[in-house]
Amino acid sequence: MKRFLTSILTVLCAIAALAQNVPALEQLKADPRKAYGTDYPYGFKMEPITPSPRGYNPFYITGYARHGSRYYWNDRLYKQLDTLLLAAHEKQLLTDEGEAFYARFLDAKQELMTGISELSDLGWQQHQQIARTMYERFPEVFWKGGNVLAISSLSGRCVMSMSAFCQELVQCNPKIEIREQSSRFTLDGVVPGDKENPAYREWPKAKPRYEANSDKFERDNSLHEKVISRVFKSTEGLPGNMRSIAGNLVSLYTSLPNIDHEGMMGDILTDADIVQNWETANLGSYSWVFRDQNNTIPILKDFLKKADAVLDGSSDRIADFRFGHDSYIGPLTVLMGLDGADLDPEDPYEVKNVYQNWKTCKASTIHLVFYRGRRATDDILVKCLLNGYEVTLPVATDSFPYYKWSDLRACWQAKIDAVE
Repeated sequence: MKRFLTSILTVLCAIAALAQNVPALEQLKADPRKAYGTDYPYGFKMEPITPSPRGYNPFYITGYARHGSRYYWNDRLYKQLDTLLLAAHEKQLLTDEGEAFYARFLDAKQELMTGISELSDLGWQQHQQIARTMYERFPEVFWKGGNVLAISSLSGRCVMSMSAFCQELVQCNPKIEIREQSSRFTLDGVVPGDKENPAYREWPKAKPRYEANSDKFERDNSLHEKVISRVFKSTEGLPGNMRSIAGNLVSLYTSLPNIDHEGMMGDILTDADIVQNWETANLGSYSWVFRDQNNTIPILKDFLKKADAVLDGSSDRIADFRFGHDSYIGPLTVLMGLDGADLDPEDPYEVKNVYQNWKTCKASTIHLVFYRGRRATDDILVKCLLNGYEVTLPVATDSFPYYKWSDLRACWQAKIDAVE
């Protein structure tokens, strides 16, 4: 029976791995909301993972997480839409759909303006579930308790995401001792570009090769015209140009599931509209995550430093967690080469097969899980979970998803040295 169950689990893991390798456009057919990109809310589905290698057990986890679902990160979006819709209403330039949307927007306006940048209830729940899933997947790391360090950016939504995660982990096992820190002392390991970081420095920008051929990519601009015509009879005399007006409407639409306001825009926009525009949006996302990858070098160095301390016995921690923003976890996936995000294709049509912006979703996570063998001479093995899925790393292995830590560490250190 045990052999049978192991076989079934192996098959399930293979299916999960294949699902990750499904072409991006096929994934969008199965889940159109992935086209929301960095606004995509982290899902709660617990995918099967590959069992530990024979003779090995997990003993340490280190990771980085984006804050969970939130209201819009500044007041620009809500204020500009309020000004625009009021002007259009007074000039009688709204369509019937536009008027219905404006009424619903006014009903929610006070909440939206009050909630600016704050974590939503969904954001709290996401990090609770991520913590519990981690505990259930890797009980060997946590069942005896032990020390954990969690650090966060100075942003309230990141601090609250850290708190949700840590509280849930302690609920799973009260023997776990967690120190939470949101401090200038630890900014270099979580948001090194914060001007309050005492170790702040400028890093060279990278440029994706596809940009040299971007003129060969046919961009679909019909979404802007479509959404404008559904809301306005005319935009003459209204504040903003068509690009900014349509962009704000799209940003509002993709943000609504994160704050429990789906339906506010009626049929003005649909998931099918967003899917149609996804490849163009994804190109823009890849440009900024690729460009800023070197900004995350201090974070990767923090990964290496803290893992080294655990391995040489100078640290007794069982886990290290970091809570920050998409502006770091997105570029970090490129720097670390997760699932080939660093492959830097020349063809703009190939970018979608290298990076998908929904991987930098709300509450997105990178977790490295360390495994130790029974013998002192056994290699330390590592696997990486990106949003709960096992992903490839930029070194060779004959036992995916497991990699030798010595190989991986050397690879990442070489990347750091090449820039520093």
